[in-house]
Amino acid sequence: MKNKVVGDCRQALADLRDRGILYDGCTVMVGGFGLCGIPEQLIIALRDTGVKEMTCVSNNAGVDDWGLGLLLQTRQIRKMVSSYVGENDTFEKQYLSGQLEVEFNPQGTLAERIRAGGAGIPAFYTPSGAGTMVAQGKPSGSFAPPLSRARVNHEAAIEREYVLETGLYADLSLVKAFRADPFGNLVYRKTARNFSPMMATAAAFVVAEVEELVGLGEIPPDSVHTPGAFVDRIVRTVSEKRIEQRTVQS
Repeated sequence: MKNKVVGDCRQALADLRDRGILYDGCTVMVGGFGLCGIPEQLIIALRDTGVKEMTCVSNNAGVDDWGLGLLLQTRQIRKMVSSYVGENDTFEKQYLSGQLEVEFNPQGTLAERIRAGGAGIPAFYTPSGAGTMVAQGKPSGSFAPPLSRARVNHEAAIEREYVLETGLYADLSLVKAFRADPFGNLVYRKTARNFSPMMATAAAFVVAEVEELVGLGEIPPDSVHTPGAFVDRIVRTVSEKRIEQRTVQS
């Protein structure tokens, strides 16, 4: 089977401009929740490519000096599609000054938009955000939600408003995993699993940053979170694992 391991993060992205995957104005998905499970070294390598005007799909924008905050510092991000960005002063300043476009999503909606994109679903209806600013400019409709088996004979289905959300698909996804084999089968660790499994299915090209590499066949099939068929390249790094807000006893 193909060995997808490359030497370092720069090498993992080096030829993606020539292949039409990285270009000014491209869309990049970046896994992580806060600073947990972010592909931190790949983000630095992405910054160093000099690609501009990116649309970044990520739960958050990191902090000022780490994660996607590094790409905000260099003004390489034109638009963020996110659900939470409260830890980043640079993000706030660029948004309020009109330098950064933001598309906010309820967190579950963002996850489902990514999952839908990876599954080839162009759009779906959700009650989240219906009747709020989130729904402005989007089609909506009234539907009767499905009832559980226990309720179906006792209650009439009451219609409620749903908003139409589109699936998301990117040129490139950068994800972080705990363990991988040479083919790209990935295992995530605890909370660091977050958005990466969906993002690994929802891009034309996927690069995984991992902490451990094991031999082919050493990951039990039932333990694989992302099958290697979705992964194009793997790079092993040493993670810094910063903490957003460290709270200690005096």
